[in-house]
Amino acid sequence: MRKWRISFRQIGYGVGRQGMQDKEVISLLYGLRHPTFFTRDDDFYNLNLCHSGYCLAYLAVRKDEAAVFLRRFIRHKKFDTLSKRMGSIIRVSHSGLSVWRLHEENQIYLSWID
Repeated sequence: MRKWRISFRQIGYGVGRQGMQDKEVISLLYGLRHPTFFTRDDDFYNLNLCHSGYCLAYLAVRKDEAAVFLRRFIRHKKFDTLSKRMGSIIRVSHSGLSVWRLHEENQIYLSWID
């Protein structure tokens, strides 16, 4: 990701501490300024976690593919700025993006190709 000039902090190294529980991670996100949190833990793909102050992106891909899909996601025209991402819970996968948005009742699906 550094090679692509994508700035990031990793929980346990740049922010928070190693071994944080899911609830602790959510509390940490409240205190950060408009974070986009990427994880491979499917527990975070939960409509009840929607909040206007952050974005949660669940990477439903193999560990060795995570960086490529993270980059692909942040370059997607629907999510290429912080303001477009905030208040969203997104499942990022090979087939596309499944999105829950704050104050919306239905999940939407977006393909990688417009």
